Amino acid sequence: MISVEAALAQCLALATPLAQETVPLAAAHGRWMCRPAVARRDQPPFAASAMDGYAVAGDPGPGASFVLIGEAGAGHAFVGAVGPGEAVRIFTGAPVPQGATRVIIQEDVAVDGTRTTVKPGADAGLHIRPLGQDFRVGDSLSPRRLRANDLALLAAMNVAGVPVTRRPVVAIIATGDELVMPGEVPRPDQIIASNSFALKALAEAEGAEARLLPIARDNMAELALVLDLASDADLIVTIGGASVGDHDLVGRVAGLEHAFWKIAMRPGKPLMAGRLKGVPLLGLPGNPVSAIVCGHLFLLPMIRAMLGQGAVPPLARRARLGADVAANGARAHYMRARLTEGEDLPLITPFERQDSALLSILGEADALLIRPVDDGPRRAGEIVSYHSI
Repeated sequence: MISVEAALAQCLALATPLAQETVPLAAAHGRWMCRPAVARRDQPPFAASAMDGYAVAGDPGPGASFVLIGEAGAGHAFVGAVGPGEAVRIFTGAPVPQGATRVIIQEDVAVDGTRTTVKPGADAGLHIRPLGQDFRVGDSLSPRRLRANDLALLAAMNVAGVPVTRRPVVAIIATGDELVMPGEVPRPDQIIASNSFALKALAEAEGAEARLLPIARDNMAELALVLDLASDADLIVTIGGASVGDHDLVGRVAGLEHAFWKIAMRPGKPLMAGRLKGVPLLGLPGNPVSAIVCGHLFLLPMIRAMLGQGAVPPLARRARLGADVAANGARAHYMRARLTEGEDLPLITPFERQDSALLSILGEADALLIRPVDDGPRRAGEIVSYHSI
């Protein structure tokens, strides 16, 4: 058995960044922008009014009077200049006319026909957004997973096409005679395939295109047939069949080059990885919790690496133990746990039942408490590490 860290390093070595493509801005949400995007115009592209009011020259005080000479609205600039004793009615977002240095808000002005007068106690603010206040031509947005807020910024930068990494195609194959799909009627000796749906959701949420392939039954010919359907994928993920039983066939598939098999971890000891005819393959355990935990710890970092986000492990956070835990053994233990609010750090409390078949416990968990190899007993209140799930 190898360590979790060594196994992850070998998984990440299999996951090379994919090619880039350009997508329309409207289709870029959730995609990994792989190159900086550069602003093509200033924002705002002109000095703009920050309020509804009157654009005037100089710094007039209460009692100052002006002749109204025109109007400026958003998308409708006033053509001309504002001189002493003159004012232009202006609305939020409109270009500030030439010569104007201040916008007096409308609440601070008395209007009588074409003449305006500044009221006593008027706000002395300029209420003008300078040209380029937000960003300038040539400013850039760094590579990132694009959020809704980023799309607004890119649009304002006049970026219509966004350079993104191609979505990794992840083929997910559940294996085993005991499995049927949800909605089917299982025999008394069969169970419903569940792991693949969680893994598909995890992969898609991370930016991959996930394909659920047919269940591969426990014979080499059918397994090979289903694996052939995945030959055009960027990553093949198998579920089950990676252990040492007579029906565990994935590790014996022709053309599979092993990177490793078995890791010092629970749940997830029978994890396997390698290349199948040149395509990276991640062989997950069949137990539901084992497969999904390994999906968080190994599959998601591989997808991120393929997107060009770097070959980095999942982020470990800090929390305080909410209960005493016994000493750990020779395998790293990723305990399903629940987070609650603490005074300085979150409190993390592992569930009493940690069986790798208990999906109900995993459904209640929002964290994995990390117990290192041979870690001693820990008392409530000690600082520990965890992964969010």
